[in-house]
Order: sequence, then structure tokens, then C-alpha cells
Amino acid sequence: MKQDLKVEAVVIPVSDVDRSKKFYEDLGWRLDADFAFDNGFRVVQVTPPGSPASIQFGTRITNQRPGTAEGVYLVVSDIAAARDQLTALGADVGEVFHPEAPGAQFGQVPDGQADGLAADRASYGSFAAFHDPDGNTFLLQEVTTRIPGRVDSTSTTYTSVSDLAGALRRAAAAHGEHEARHGGAHDENWPDWYAAYLVAEHHGDELPR
Repeated sequence: MKQDLKVEAVVIPVSDVDRSKKFYEDLGWRLDADFAFDNGFRVVQVTPPGSPASIQFGTRITNQRPGTAEGVYLVVSDIAAARDQLTALGADVGEVFHPEAPGAQFGQVPDGQADGLAADRASYGSFAAFHDPDGNTFLLQEVTTRIPGRVDSTSTTYTSVSDLAGALRRAAAAHGEHEARHGGAHDENWPDWYAAYLVAEHHGDELPR
């Protein structure tokens, strides 16, 4: 039987554990653990809202130089709302941008980033970045429709209330267009249409019209 291999936590290097712990707690990230031992080892684990994977840091936990973690992705369904929320909680989040060249979201392609949202607000196309107190870099990425095959074809799940609400808003807008194309009459089977839309969008399949 094939075994699942689930990413549980990503280790980042920090110089001041207590400062980092406060930073992430102030952002509203859940504190899962803070264990210290007599030999100087300490591990702190925090989890971003809605994330199945966590972030770990501490002392005697990594040989990486503090601040060298780069490009840790935080996927969001509404990047403008996520940026506003993080900024209000104390993070210094850069402006939203989109890459004009492959890989430009990581900052290694000169002049490869353009201001603002991706054209037509394409899924996977809009980004914003922020740093923790040591300079470890997190990259917000707006994902509204998954690439086909990217998700488990046997399930449709949402990681947070905001993700589900965003999907319902997109379904509502698309259903309004659907009703308009069919004479503007009320669609009594709208629950079925919504369900089909949500599942298709989540799995990257062709959307109902």
C-alpha cells in the first residue's frame, strides 16, 4: 500500500526565538508548541490560519544562517484582503505584483516584476512578499482555481471559511451570468449548479456554463 508523505512543518532559521514567537503570534498564527530542553534545544511551532503545514524555529534546530529562508509560499484566495489583514497585524507587506518573466516572483529576474494584479486576475499569477524580523521571506500567492491534477480527485475540501466564501462568491457571479444567458429566469436548480461549479473549480475541470 502506497504511504502518504505529508509536509508537516518547514524549519526556518531565526536569531531570537522569543522575538520570532511574538511576531508570528501577533499575526494570528496558532502556537502549537514551545518545548525547551536542558541541552539548549528549543523548538517552537506555529501554524498560519487554515494551513495544514506549520513553521518551526528554535535553538539548536538548524545550521542555516538566520534570515536565509526564502520563498515560503502562503496561498490565499484574495491577495488584497490577505495583504490588508497582515499589514493591520504588523507585517510589512510589499505591494501586490505579478511576474512578467518566469520565476520573477522570487526576485532573481531583473525587471521581471510588474505592479498590480495579474491580467484577468489569473489564478497563480498575483503575489506579495513580507519578511519576518530576521529577513526570512514569505510569498503570498493568490490561487482561486487549481491546475488540473493538482488536488485529490476524490475529495473537495476548503481549508478555511474565507476560502469557501470566496469560492461561493465566484460561483454566485458565474451563476448570474448563467441565468442571463438563459433568458434571465430564476434557476430553481441553482444548488446543483453551484455544487457542480465548486467541484469543477476546485479540481481544475471545465466550469459549467
